[in-house]
Amino acid sequence: MTRPVRSGTLPSGAVPWLHDLCRFVARWLYRPAYRVRVRGLERVPRTGPVVLVANHSSLIEPQLIFGMLPRRSAFLVKQELFVGVLGWFLRRIGQVPVRRGAADRQALLTVTRLLRDGGVVGVFPEGTRGSGDVLEAQQGAAWLVRASGAVVLPVAVRGTWRPPGSRRRWRPVVDVLVGEPFTLDVAAGRAGLEQATERIRATLAALVHAVDSARDSRAARHGDR
Repeated sequence: MTRPVRSGTLPSGAVPWLHDLCRFVARWLYRPAYRVRVRGLERVPRTGPVVLVANHSSLIEPQLIFGMLPRRSAFLVKQELFVGVLGWFLRRIGQVPVRRGAADRQALLTVTRLLRDGGVVGVFPEGTRGSGDVLEAQQGAAWLVRASGAVVLPVAVRGTWRPPGSRRRWRPVVDVLVGEPFTLDVAAGRAGLEQATERIRATLAALVHAVDSARDSRAARHGDR
């Protein structure tokens, strides 16, 4: 019987080999359905604590990012998914449940420990799925940076979301763009969190806009969007 172990970059209860296997599967799982283009992967820091922030418009983005990362990672995942067999599985691959719409101190403390051990933690600052334009952001990512000193790594994903009423597409192009990692000085107090959160939101939103612009230009030239 496989015994869950604690790896410095995974939460207690995770099974490292299962985590690695699922990363491999996620890397190829959606290739038959999408044409996935990944750019900027060399920008992912190979060592040290990283708070990865990404936009979120479907359940596919977390899996794509999880699979393409060259390092083990723990993502904050909405608590509603942690039920039954799925919940058992998510915990074994090192994902962390978080309550949406509230400051989940236990979840934040769990991933802070991972960051202090030099791990990668994934956060979707919008909180809920939508268009993925990052018009709003919650403060969890900034809190983690302040607590751990981690660098911020923005990642934009476009192409998984089909707007209501639009026609189905045959193997649509999905773009994953890894932005430049940056350090963030989060001042004390609520005002410090608010300012840092806005910088994270604006940086991620700008990266999403850059992907959209590139996709529009490519579609105008080749019609491959």
